[in-house]
Amino acid sequence: MGSIVLYMSMSLDGFITGPDDGPGQGLGLNGSRLFRWLDERNTPGPNKDVFDEAMATGAVIAGRRTYENADHWHGDHHDGVPVFVLTHHPPETPPPGSVRFATDGAEDCAAQAKAAAGERNVMVHGAGAAQSLLRAGVLDELELHLVPVLLSQGRRLFDALGPDHIELELTRAIEAPHVTHLHYRVIR
Repeated sequence: MGSIVLYMSMSLDGFITGPDDGPGQGLGLNGSRLFRWLDERNTPGPNKDVFDEAMATGAVIAGRRTYENADHWHGDHHDGVPVFVLTHHPPETPPPGSVRFATDGAEDCAAQAKAAAGERNVMVHGAGAAQSLLRAGVLDELELHLVPVLLSQGRRLFDALGPDHIELELTRAIEAPHVTHLHYRVIR
């Protein structure tokens, strides 16, 4: 069975969006700077390799805020893989495409996503989802795309994580144009 892996671009000061993120401006003001490295996702090299690894995942877990700000990915995050939106209050309208709402907590959402992904990894998007999965002890790995910029404001990845100490083991560091890809294993 695959792992549950957070894939997240982040500024050196810990921001994953600029200020004023929301529908229509999902990355906030100047937040798109965090994804400049994706301009090379089709060019042979480390950025393409890391991107291709992420796209080989078999399911996606996202928080409700991320799902809404990303305009629901128009019902398909990538290749028709199931998308599990971790939320306490699903909308009344049916979800588009391969989207499913998970309302029974992080552990149940993780179990559903892992079952759907089979042997492949599960990709996690969003600070809220990542924090919920970490608190529940079901997030296995973090792939942080550290971008050499200080945004100074916006939404931080680990702001509301809580007081518990979480140990990580660095398993890979790849320097690439516009980014350093850092892969960590969560130590349990």
